[in-house]
Amino acid sequence: MPRISFQYKLLDNSQRIFYHLFPYIDSQDSRYIQWRQYAREGRSGVYRHYKFVDKPLLQTIDTECLTSHDFFEKASRMRPNARCLGHRPWDPATKTHGNYQWTTYAETAERRKNFGVGLVELHKRAGVTDNKYGVGLWCQNRPEWQIVDLGAMSQSLFTVSIYDTLGPDTTEYIINHATLACVCTSLPHIPTLLKLAPRIPTLKLIICLDPLDEGERPGNSKGSILNALAAEAGITVHYIGDVEAIGAASPNSPMNPPRPEDIITINYTSGTTGNPKGVVLTHANAVAATSISRVVSDPLPNDIICSYLPLAHIYQRLAEHGCFAVGSAIGYFRGDILGLVDDLKLLRPTSFNSVPRLYNRFGSAIKAATIDAPGVKGTIGRHIINTKLASMKLPPGQATNKHALYDRIWTPKLASAFGLQRARGMVSGSAPIDPGLHQFLRAAFGSRFIQGYGLTETYAHGLVQYDDDYSTGNCGGVSASMEVCLESVPDMEYLVTDTPNPRGEILLRGTALFREYYRNEAETSKAVDSDGWFHTGDIGEVDSLGRFKIIDRRKNVLKLAQGEYISPERIENVYLANCSLLAQAYVHGDSTQAFLVAIFGVDPVQFAPWVSKILGREIKSDDVESIKEAGQDKRVRMQLVKVLEGVGRKSKFNSYEKVKNVHLEIEPFTIDNELLTPTLKLKRPQTAKKYRAHIDRIRSSGERATRALRGALRGVFRVHIVNVIQTSNKQVWATVYFHHRHALFYRHMEFRVL
Repeated sequence: MPRISFQYKLLDNSQRIFYHLFPYIDSQDSRYIQWRQYAREGRSGVYRHYKFVDKPLLQTIDTECLTSHDFFEKASRMRPNARCLGHRPWDPATKTHGNYQWTTYAETAERRKNFGVGLVELHKRAGVTDNKYGVGLWCQNRPEWQIVDLGAMSQSLFTVSIYDTLGPDTTEYIINHATLACVCTSLPHIPTLLKLAPRIPTLKLIICLDPLDEGERPGNSKGSILNALAAEAGITVHYIGDVEAIGAASPNSPMNPPRPEDIITINYTSGTTGNPKGVVLTHANAVAATSISRVVSDPLPNDIICSYLPLAHIYQRLAEHGCFAVGSAIGYFRGDILGLVDDLKLLRPTSFNSVPRLYNRFGSAIKAATIDAPGVKGTIGRHIINTKLASMKLPPGQATNKHALYDRIWTPKLASAFGLQRARGMVSGSAPIDPGLHQFLRAAFGSRFIQGYGLTETYAHGLVQYDDDYSTGNCGGVSASMEVCLESVPDMEYLVTDTPNPRGEILLRGTALFREYYRNEAETSKAVDSDGWFHTGDIGEVDSLGRFKIIDRRKNVLKLAQGEYISPERIENVYLANCSLLAQAYVHGDSTQAFLVAIFGVDPVQFAPWVSKILGREIKSDDVESIKEAGQDKRVRMQLVKVLEGVGRKSKFNSYEKVKNVHLEIEPFTIDNELLTPTLKLKRPQTAKKYRAHIDRIRSSGERATRALRGALRGVFRVHIVNVIQTSNKQVWATVYFHHRHALFYRHMEFRVL
């Protein structure tokens, strides 16, 4: 069997676990191998971790723990007095959130057991006779989320997550599709459930995670009123504390632990089109993913993380599984993303996982305060960042983002502004992070900062970078519990025979792969082929070291009128990472047009001082109306297009990849207006529909002005006209490239229409 090995060193901080798992690993051994025996027409060889080429893929790192329930039970036995779940209680007197309050592992385990027993009893009273069923879970991240999830596990039940921000139509669909008899939720969602009651006939129980009785007169409490309304639909409403009390009253009632093949969750994907699909995940899937998470991030018992990414998304759920596996602490944010940094400053987490959207904001703020700052401060910042960037380009084994002096006098101060001064490691997932931003943040924070790749269907893992690999733009290599290969996509010209790197659709298979899409055999058959390979829809390429890079999306490419294919998401990510004025981006194009336009959301803090200089009057960052008005000024739009032109040149965009006209707003895309999914992914078809009038306007403006200029200049020079904006009925701004005597010149010019 031919083998091609790819050299990687073991990451320093995870050697303890790696040596425990593979005691004979040498730090110079290769980690990944291409198993060519399975290569077939149109596919690459199969990539595996080199220790698992000839044996089953990794299932668990701890043979005592075969389910997520087992991991939590072991942690509770080993660390009963350790902090487990923390939150910031609301003080109605001061109208502020207090400091973090904690429950221990022993206390959490007791609440979990009591809730599980009470949950089963309530289902019996409601006439549910099945032994295994789903329990809906609809709330923001909070300790009670885990009490419900762990309690369900303790009785071999599973939870069905409902995103906190979903609209009633999707909520109705999930409850009916999963045939839920019970939904555990926060108080504000109960009226929605009661309104939906006639259309969700399976619902019999609502468990409220907030108090229903706060000392009101009998009959006047929230619980009494809600139960009176719910009774009409045959539904009863209970407070979670009362459910736990039912369990506490039956101390001899046993837990009913799950088996590895039992379902742990049906996780509905936050799809950008159509109804979400229910991804059926088992305890075996969860344990495999948790084991790899432990190997990669090497969590310690005294670690602490901040929970703010939606727990309904598998990415955050896996992070918290990792905490329970070692007995570390989870602190929940207050529920307001605008206050996240304040929560982080109190919590001071030892690791931090996030998404590119937030890292873009961190990067913009840090750049403004360091490398883009005026005077000595900017000079020092640029020197430190450039020094570290140079160190990361050294050969393997020498490359580092650490510096003996700067990490003592500069880095901690910067990190403390975000509450991340104790963070040993940072992770980016959910979408590719811009390579330049990735390296910049590695240099700025001086911590381990890796990127991974996974999907709901693979329990959020599959590919991952390792600590001593300071390359960027890739997701690392395959984990020990998965195998991966590429399949050619000829219609997009991605082939596994491409040189120097094979390219194609990423296919995954392994112990973390989902069982099926719930009650959807057709979609399951489309996604998983007869050989058990899951077709991700993501286009990747693999380098000579076995590192995979996401380069495209199979269904997310645009073909322009001139026949060129472009990836709008890649262009959006580059603009967001390199232009601090922008907070959101939607790049639009289609096969009837030869150029791109964009809808941008601006960052008021960065945008206000910049636009003030252009307009010659002060605009404050909190003056929403003035910022909106400024965003419509064509002079401002023209200047922004010039900035984007520079970003495009720096990023080596082709001319057809550069945005030629823009429409600006403060926050055009939100979950509330249904243009973002709960995981903050842009819903492209809905966005195009909502902004169709603006898209047509800015596109036609550019077309008219370009035709007029080209006609006026014909015969004078050979010209190439870009970035055209008609600023009024009489004025046109444009960037014009002149070919004259074998030389190319360009000017930003203003033309008057006669």
